[in-house]
Amino acid sequence: MTTEEIMKALSNVQEPDLGKDLVTLNMIKDLMISGNRVAFTVVLTTPACPLKEEIKKACINAIKLLVNKDADVLVDFSSNTTSKRLDAKTVLSEVKNIIAIVSGKGGVGKSTVAANLALALAEGGAKVGLMDADIYGPSQHIMFGIRGERPMMKDNGGKGLIVPIEKFGIKIMSIGSLIDEKQAVIWRGPMVSSAIRQFVTEVDWGELDYLVIDMPPGTGDIHLTMVQTVPVTGVIVVTTPQTVAIADAKKGVAMFGQAQLKVPVIGLVENMSYFTPAELPENKYYIFGKDGGKKLADEFDIPLLGQIPLVQSIREGGDIGVPLMLSDDEITKKAFEEFAGNAARGIAMRNANMEATQIQQILE
Repeated sequence: MTTEEIMKALSNVQEPDLGKDLVTLNMIKDLMISGNRVAFTVVLTTPACPLKEEIKKACINAIKLLVNKDADVLVDFSSNTTSKRLDAKTVLSEVKNIIAIVSGKGGVGKSTVAANLALALAEGGAKVGLMDADIYGPSQHIMFGIRGERPMMKDNGGKGLIVPIEKFGIKIMSIGSLIDEKQAVIWRGPMVSSAIRQFVTEVDWGELDYLVIDMPPGTGDIHLTMVQTVPVTGVIVVTTPQTVAIADAKKGVAMFGQAQLKVPVIGLVENMSYFTPAELPENKYYIFGKDGGKKLADEFDIPLLGQIPLVQSIREGGDIGVPLMLSDDEITKKAFEEFAGNAARGIAMRNANMEATQIQQILE
């Protein structure tokens, strides 16, 4: 077996999302041949890639069919998370992708989705940060069990930077970690916009594959400030299946589809899709209606990234500061893992097929 034969065989293996072969995409590294043994590394576009097994099988089959049926093929994986930023030297220079989690209305579980998405991406090997930009109703400090903890400061060439609190392998920044919980945040728009900018420019986020931003519900001032301050890679819209939530989610999708924003919608996730009692794990009860998120995704021609069930352990985990991704609820964890995998694929496809992300210039 020769290097040329192996690479020619692997040129028949397509990357499922990007539509090109692994050799053309320069994804094959460290190829070694010894007798009947072939070993190489496939460099994925994201650590959270859900298609590893599919790619592995395709590589092994190609070599056995086209080169040597007795070959002993060892496929390893590494990752180099894709990024597409025009201004990487200015704002959050070491952050590859900035993902805003939005919803048209409150009460749909947006913060829960953001927390568990961040954890699922980190579980796949990605470096992840979580910014709680819901200034008036912060909750990530509660969900991650860091109530009462205050972030440290560090000196950076004479400028003070806030060091995010790290928990469960995630870097977390929330206004809830800076103010007294008993105090309401009674700020006008300019003060909120200033706080958002501080969360970007005065926090030491360091090197990240993904910065997940938990946005406030609705379509307002904070959303505009965010896209004017950082180059948002894309948004993920959270909804529930019920008609009222879907009507509001449409506004969220429409907002980022407007010409002056030009922020891609990576996809939609439907939360509280169905209820499955612990004692009847095979049963699904569609309490809030069925497939509302799927119909909305079809209407706007955007991907439905996942359907998350309504289970008691999600609420319990958020209340005690241990999100569901860290529990032993395997069924619901799988739903979040599939959602995170689809989100990571969507981000990689966005980076491969769309223009570079940039800070938006919005006319006042």
